Formats: sequence, C-alpha cells, structure tokens
Amino acid sequence: MTVQWFPGHMAKARRELVARLPQVDLVVEVADARVPVASRNPDLAQLVSDKLHLLVLNKADLASPPVTDKWLQAIRDQGTEAVAFSALFDRRQKILQPVERLLTNSRTISSGEFRLMVVGIPNVGKSAVINKLVGKKSAKVGARPGVTRGQQWMRVAKNLMVMDTPGVLWPKFENQETGYKLAAVGAIREEILPLEEVALWLGQELLRRSPLTLETTYNLEKSDAVSILPGIARRRGLYISGGQLDTERAAGLLLREFQQGKLGRISLDDPEEASIA
Repeated sequence: MTVQWFPGHMAKARRELVARLPQVDLVVEVADARVPVASRNPDLAQLVSDKLHLLVLNKADLASPPVTDKWLQAIRDQGTEAVAFSALFDRRQKILQPVERLLTNSRTISSGEFRLMVVGIPNVGKSAVINKLVGKKSAKVGARPGVTRGQQWMRVAKNLMVMDTPGVLWPKFENQETGYKLAAVGAIREEILPLEEVALWLGQELLRRSPLTLETTYNLEKSDAVSILPGIARRRGLYISGGQLDTERAAGLLLREFQQGKLGRISLDDPEEASIA
C-alpha cells in the first residue's frame, strides 16, 4: 500500500510560496510534535535554507513530553531553533520570544517592519498558530487537511507581519512508513486512505510504544495486532448486517481517537530511531 496525496492546488501553493520568499525575513515552520520528522516537508528545507528559521513543534499537548524534549535538543544540536507549542494552551509569547531573538541577533536584516511566513504540511496547525500570534481568528482553521487555500498578510505587532500559506506535501514520500505516520496523525484526507491498513499499522506502533494503551482504552482482553480492530468493534458495539464486526468503523474510530489525544500523549517519531534533516 502506498499512502500519497499531492492534489493540484499544492503544486500551485508551492510556486506561490517560492515567489513570496524574497519578501520574508523569517520562516516559521510548523510540524506535528508527534511526528517531527515525518511531518516536515524535505522540499521546504531546501527552499528556505537561506532564511532565518524557527521550527515549531505544534500539538505538543498530544505528544509524549520526554520524547518532545529529546527532539528539541536534537534539532537545536543541528543548528535550528525549535520550540514545543500547543496552539490550544500556550501563550503566543512562547513563539514570539524566539522570533524576536532571531530577528534581533541577525546581522543581515535591518530594523523596520519584519515579515514572517508560516509554512508546513496540511493539518499541523499552521492557521491555529497564526491565530494565536495575531490574537484573533484571522486565518481559517479546520480539522480537515487542506483548509487554507490562499496567502494573506496579517499584523502581529506594530513592526511584525505574518503570512499564512496553504499546507504543502511533497510529490513522493521516501518510504511507506512516512505515509502511515502522516495518515495516523490526520495530515492526509481520511477518504483516500485504506483505513484498516493504516489503523493496523497504528495499532502495532501503539503496542510497541505504549503497550497498555489499547487494553486500558478499549478494555481489550489481549493486545495483539490481529485482534485490535475486531476487539474495538466488539467493545464499542460496531456491527454490520448479519452480525459481522464492523472493523472498518473500528479503524476510523481508532484513528480519530488517537488524533484527538484520547489514547494519551504518544509520539510516533523518536530521535533515537530517526535521521534528522
């Protein structure tokens, strides 16, 4: 199975992003704290290589705190400023402080009005981060990937403007696991996914990373990859005609509840297992 999603509007968004970069002083890249490697577009790293760069690990309230701390240290060791953030719970100063520090310390930017560009793949929370920075709901927010379609400047402070951009994936994932991870955290539209296959992969990861989660959440008598979806369907009363267990609905339920944090704070990327760009 290959999980892939690169609709036409993303190619257009990439071209517009490249055209706007000369106007930008600093790039704020938003990634999902649960999958800091999988949720970073490798194409973006090359595009913004000559710009000041802040990496925001958003949705930190859904990720494992110890794993996120390891990621922050590993990313900073690579020379990129990074901050863990929750657009739901954190104050905007948690992002503005490193932004102001980077701009102040830069020798290539003259004083005056500064412009930020917020970039990232779909559904990592770019618009929610911008709304927190601006202090009002200026950027459209949605749980479905691909909500933001245009580009617009918004004022953050007297001398600071920010631009939202549509989420941009890359044309081809390097490996299948990247697709599974992005599907699991909701970065790819659910309707194009083989739900049961993705949910089975997620179940295997949960058994490996947090062995008791499935047992305690769904009251499963035993936790092995093959029995997860039938077990969830049975416990939640999910059946189709003829009394058959509805494992497809169980797959959708598992994915949604993971994405909503109902299974706990769990990370699917670990710096000890991944290479860092």
